[in-house]
Amino acid sequence: MVATVALLAALDTKAEDAAFLAARLRANGHEVLLIDVGVLGEPGIAPDVDRDTVAERGGVALAELVARADRGAAVQAMATGAAPVVAELVGAGQVQAVLAIGGGAGTTIGSAAMLSLPLGLPKMILTTVASGQTAGYVGTSDILLFPSVVDVAGINRISALTYTRAADALSGMLSGSVDRVETSRDRPLVAASMFGVTTACVLRAKQQLERAGCEVLVFHATGTGGRTLERLVADGLVDAVLDLTTTEWADEVVGGILAAGPERLTAAGRLGVPQVVSLGATDMVNFGPPDSLPTRFADRLLYRHNAENTLMRVSVAEAAEIGAAIGERLAAATGPTTVLVPTRGVSALDAAGQPFDDPAARAALAAAVRARVPVEEHDLHINDPAFADLAAVRVLAQIEETNPMPRTSSNEPRTTENAR
Repeated sequence: MVATVALLAALDTKAEDAAFLAARLRANGHEVLLIDVGVLGEPGIAPDVDRDTVAERGGVALAELVARADRGAAVQAMATGAAPVVAELVGAGQVQAVLAIGGGAGTTIGSAAMLSLPLGLPKMILTTVASGQTAGYVGTSDILLFPSVVDVAGINRISALTYTRAADALSGMLSGSVDRVETSRDRPLVAASMFGVTTACVLRAKQQLERAGCEVLVFHATGTGGRTLERLVADGLVDAVLDLTTTEWADEVVGGILAAGPERLTAAGRLGVPQVVSLGATDMVNFGPPDSLPTRFADRLLYRHNAENTLMRVSVAEAAEIGAAIGERLAAATGPTTVLVPTRGVSALDAAGQPFDDPAARAALAAAVRARVPVEEHDLHINDPAFADLAAVRVLAQIEETNPMPRTSSNEPRTTENAR
């Protein structure tokens, strides 16, 4: 089957650019469905989906947008309309990839059209804003931002090169998707959270779960990672959650740069997905270089993780607030939920003799969680092998309870006496 690429462009200002990309994609053997997301000028080439259709799906008549001559309102309306237009084309099997082009406005509209599309569907934005603060465009999706290098303003010796490479890269994604490797759908899929300071624990638990026949997805708890974990759970793709690293709540409560938002730790509970949760790296809040710290934290205990990342030890009061936020989310869970508390420390820095060792803060954290949801407290550090084994055993027990999986002698998990 010939693949069709949906190409979104403002055809009043980007017609030449869109035509070049469409020609290259067709030369590569694909069909192109052109969607016009422009507003103020006349389209330079005829689209397959016109701007009136997109505007109407955005809840406003195109004539009204033209009369208002408000660029910001026009971008918002076309972004709102592009999302259902593209989603319906994808859902109907009429489109197998999506490409958008432009600067800030074109990237905003293209991102809106792509953010909710299935993972794995090729999606690319050829953009002038491919560097810098791009989290808002990519979100929890697998959108590829391809730098245009020069402005998207016609064909020249540089844009011809970057446009060609962008079209060829998208063609490569389409070709590769035909022969993609499928993993076994029979294996329970477990989503896990990890940070550098909880790596030893999570990797050991992952190994144990894989030996028992599970497939494990590990998410780096950097804000985006936590949001992505929540999205996959909400999409019904995950059988169980091993959420050992809930550090994003420390940033959410205290004001760090790696917060995942107030919905963190809610998807599994809302859908009844089994979850084993711990307090990994909730002893720290993340900031950029030292000179980026808010002045109110000038006298706090800091640890320079690297040139771009400064960690701050949470206080006793902050630890209690973090624990309360975590406990409240977990108390609302409708499915199996096990909370494991390692009383000897929640990160590599929060251990005897380490910079963030603070028994009082650990106690306040645990007490706040315990006041809101039942917990298992263990006289272990989070990175102790026995704690990882314990977490793996609890996840496997939950899976067996909710969705029994076949066992053989080769996939029985190893356990330690502490994990039984």
